[in-house]
Amino acid sequence: MVGHTFEYNSAVWTMRDLIRGGSLGKLYYVDSARLNLGLYQGNVNVICDLAPHDVSILNYLLEDQPSAVEVWGSRHAHSRLEDVAYLRLHYEARAVEANIHVSWLDPKKVRRLTAVGSQKMAVYNDLETEERIRVHDKGVMCSPSSLSDDDQSQLPMTYRYGDVTAPYFDFREPLTVEDGHFVSCVRTGKTPLTDGRNGLAVVRVLDAAQASLREHRVVSLDEIAGGEQGDRSLALAGTVVTS
Repeated sequence: MVGHTFEYNSAVWTMRDLIRGGSLGKLYYVDSARLNLGLYQGNVNVICDLAPHDVSILNYLLEDQPSAVEVWGSRHAHSRLEDVAYLRLHYEARAVEANIHVSWLDPKKVRRLTAVGSQKMAVYNDLETEERIRVHDKGVMCSPSSLSDDDQSQLPMTYRYGDVTAPYFDFREPLTVEDGHFVSCVRTGKTPLTDGRNGLAVVRVLDAAQASLREHRVVSLDEIAGGEQGDRSLALAGTVVTS
């Protein structure tokens, strides 16, 4: 069992219900930000330190694994390790792209995930004590009268603004929920929700991210499966990453 604690977070469960149930309409994209001033690690860069949480959340929300990863990263205060990075994950089967911004070099602590759909937009702020999720009934679309025009370079857009709601959910400490699930699995022998395959899926993305950072290109997850890299990923699949 791997320590992907956010998959035991009822706020994340609620976000998945919103996406799965179609409340947001057609999902356009998901954007995640995990920022703070520090804490710098001595053996891994900011991607390996912070991004595992967001990759785990995205895989859970989209009920899929990305097909490719693209990364931009830079070193500022640290001479060897990237302290700011942007990841783009391509979920080909869902026709959705997800963006992750991680940083050790930001003036404000941010733990935010935004899901944007054709009908509504949902924002999950993990730092809020109340109303951790807010659903914005707003959106944008091309005016129907303009869709048949030959020249669509200047399509008039229609903006829609509505209510902001905060869905209720019973929030319990995720680590307590995870620990209870672990004990239940030990007693019953059932497979954990976050088993070794779940961990492997996240590690493969991190491997692809490191390759993209190193080679400055989009890296397919198919390149990571099997061979020496795949064996190394499998060996690391049980690693618990915390921040």
